Amino acid sequence: MSDDTRRYGNAIERADGQDFPFYDGDPIPIPAWQWITIVVACVVGITVLSFYPAADNVQSLVPRFLFTAIPLAVFIAFTKQYWSRIFRRTTGRDVGLMVLFAIANIIVTFAVGIIVKAVFGATANAATDGIHGAGQLVAFYVGTAIQLFGEELFTILPFLAVLSLCHRIGLTRTQAILIAWLATAVWFGAAHLPTYGWNFAQAFLIIGVARLVLTLAYIRTKNIAVSTGAHILNDWVIFTATMLAAAARP
Repeated sequence: MSDDTRRYGNAIERADGQDFPFYDGDPIPIPAWQWITIVVACVVGITVLSFYPAADNVQSLVPRFLFTAIPLAVFIAFTKQYWSRIFRRTTGRDVGLMVLFAIANIIVTFAVGIIVKAVFGATANAATDGIHGAGQLVAFYVGTAIQLFGEELFTILPFLAVLSLCHRIGLTRTQAILIAWLATAVWFGAAHLPTYGWNFAQAFLIIGVARLVLTLAYIRTKNIAVSTGAHILNDWVIFTATMLAAAARP
């Protein structure tokens, strides 16, 4: 564990003695070139997700799986049996946090979205378009759950990489967390630019701010299962509401 053990306090981090893995050599050191390779694997994964030719949600299961599997496979190859340290034992308290962070994210996203839409305009997410029949619906929910875990890997693995970089150059733990938290929100927002028609305000303000909330779930618990659960609940609620609203239109 890092010699600098300063924490953000109980409002941000649990007082449970747990720290982020890998960035300071615990449980194993990860060389800089391996961190770079992991980040590149994240880029490869999202490139596959973006450009794989899939005509419907059943076919989209393939790129969604590859988006998740590519960076995870590289990460496991480098960390061996320690890869699961990005998870912690998930308790009932953690499930409650998934719900709370999902609700907080919906509220924050809605509030920021109203402002951004009024000032800059906004492009609708077309994820729920073209879903017809039970098979497509099931494939959509299964596929988005896989993809959202991939999105957590796409964020949390670079988060740990930035922590490691900051640790190497001598920044304090709290400084490193803040930099990694903000940097990966920008990274995540940039990845959504094509989804929202290259609307920079929408990608960086709405999606970036939402990412800050979801990453906070990981910062608090050091458990990617919690941020993933919150992300799935958040998006499934929004997707379901969108589909129900569309079905109710005459």
